[in-house]
Amino acid sequence: NIAWAYAVADIDAPPLFNDRFINKCVEKKDGFVIKDLSQLHQWHLWQTKEKFNSGLPVDLQERCFNAFISDEPTVSKLQDDVVAQLSNIGLDPKEEVLMGSGYRIDVLVEVNGKTIGVEVDGPHHFIGKGRSPLARTILKRRQVPPIDGIELVSV
Repeated sequence: NIAWAYAVADIDAPPLFNDRFINKCVEKKDGFVIKDLSQLHQWHLWQTKEKFNSGLPVDLQERCFNAFISDEPTVSKLQDDVVAQLSNIGLDPKEEVLMGSGYRIDVLVEVNGKTIGVEVDGPHHFIGKGRSPLARTILKRRQVPPIDGIELVSV
């Protein structure tokens, strides 16, 4: 999905993402699989919340949002350990919280009246064995704080 790649790279391209592009998305909406719709949701967030451009029509937005949130979360042993430690220090962690943006936050805690999202970024969030985050991780880290109004911490 080229549009998604532009969103990840944060390169605005109004000549590409115009009414014609939106109309083509609407025309082809029945041909999109869940991954396409999910990436289109992230592109829509980028256009409307980060670039303040127009986005997808409401019916397609809803379809993309529903595809995006349809993925069932999996909780790792590392996440269980992080939650246990947060509980041990007196916090009340909430796991796999669905935010208004459609992103799920691994753990949400309140510290001194401030809501903080904790992302337990194990190896599946990075390219190969390195520390370069995957595109989906880059987008989440960039989109969640301004859209959902929380600080995001990666552990």
